[in-house]
Amino acid sequence: MTPKKPKSENSIVDVAKALGISPATVSRALNNNSRISEATRTRVKEKAAEMGYRHNSMASSLRNRRSNTIGLIVPRISMYFHAFFITSLQRQLQTAGYNLMICQSNDSVDVEKELANTLYSARVDALVVSLALYTEHIGHFDGFLRQGIPLVFYDRVPTLRTQAYVIKGDDYRGGLLAGNHLIQAGCKRVAYISGPLSCSIYQERTRGFIDSLTKYGVPFREEWTYYHELTVENAWSSLRRLFAGDVIPDGLFAANDTTAIAAVAFARERGIRIPEDLKIIGYSNDPRTAIITPAITSIEQYPNEMADKVAETLINALQHRGPSSSIVVGEPLVCPVDLVRRMTT
Repeated sequence: MTPKKPKSENSIVDVAKALGISPATVSRALNNNSRISEATRTRVKEKAAEMGYRHNSMASSLRNRRSNTIGLIVPRISMYFHAFFITSLQRQLQTAGYNLMICQSNDSVDVEKELANTLYSARVDALVVSLALYTEHIGHFDGFLRQGIPLVFYDRVPTLRTQAYVIKGDDYRGGLLAGNHLIQAGCKRVAYISGPLSCSIYQERTRGFIDSLTKYGVPFREEWTYYHELTVENAWSSLRRLFAGDVIPDGLFAANDTTAIAAVAFARERGIRIPEDLKIIGYSNDPRTAIITPAITSIEQYPNEMADKVAETLINALQHRGPSSSIVVGEPLVCPVDLVRRMTT
């Protein structure tokens, strides 16, 4: 059987013929132009819906050179920080008249490159990116900069200076707060489970943590330090090695909350008392840290506040074509963090 050819779609011209008015009037009515009466706008929209007319946003964006769409590349949508960030950013951008096209790299540099090319070809008006774990070179975003398309890196940002906007958390202070708190709580033998040092956030958290230990004269033990992707499986593997010897840690700084939660489960299985035998601090203040027993001390990153800064920067760049009042290209805007103390310390 020969497949049927797809039926051609009705156009503005077809709607205009059906109503006996000009295509220009139909176009203005569909775009809610105030020069067209409300009655005519209603009549046009009803007829367009009846005829199955669809607005060709791609053709419109080619004519206007604006798509009203902003691209977003995140490592993983499932991560607590990024999930909250996306919700807040999308709400603010929609209020300002922009759609958000959300993509995830799954922490793959190759996928990140493909997504950057796809979003560039899709003619997004701006791009927001939190880099994959192992992204060291950001040349795949150069096309946006060459064309003057606003580019914002947030949270996981380039480690070298860039001509893009950079908005990040104060990860150095987060590491410092974690180290200070563990030592002030009486810890003398502190372990550390970090993400890979190819990533800016783990570089900064590590630097702050080491500086805290140095300040208090507590040794930073390389043999009790692990750098890997912060999954539950990797956490258990590192914890087994940490607690395999005769001398074991009395404090643990986990560079994300998934690892801290795994540490609580590990301690329960091994009969390690928290906080008497082991004190634990996580990072991000994932809501799970407040409801687990015992509730976990963590570093609050304020994803909503970071989304506010990103939205402000984007809207200013797109609508006013000038620098934001709070951020300039190439100069990182650092968002605050705080320690939230709970029962694990």
